[in-house]
Amino acid sequence: MLNVKKLKVFEINVNNKIRKVEADPSTPLLWVLRDNLNLVGTKYGCGISQCGACTVHLNGDAIRSCVYPISAVGKQKITTIEGLSKEGELSYVQEAWINKDVSQCGYCQAGQIMTATALLEKINNPSDDEIDKAMSGNICRCGTYTRIKQAIKSASSNKK
Repeated sequence: MLNVKKLKVFEINVNNKIRKVEADPSTPLLWVLRDNLNLVGTKYGCGISQCGACTVHLNGDAIRSCVYPISAVGKQKITTIEGLSKEGELSYVQEAWINKDVSQCGYCQAGQIMTATALLEKINNPSDDEIDKAMSGNICRCGTYTRIKQAIKSASSNKK
């Protein structure tokens, strides 16, 4: 017998817009964002919540969307990297990333920026230890960790 997945319609709040998507309830949020909503800034890295490339915000908290099922979202507010910019203006963290020339290949940077933004929304002026702890789940193959920390410190002093 075929294993047929049951699709369900979900209404989710993504980047301050209510969106309807049809998906299997077990589908990871990452694939709903990328495949159903064409929000491709959020990247697939490992698929097991270990690298941080898929980081988005759920009610302001950084989560790994590759393991978070769409059925668990409910009425919570999702913010993707596309949702950080307001009216074409980069966020203070995105500006710091550019000013500190953080990116090399750039693949992990959306997840890095999302995690850093969540940190700075909770702690205005984080210590090195607080930055290291918050960012420890985000892997950068290019090794730009020093510039990432510099950008976070710069963003904290330029927070709008």
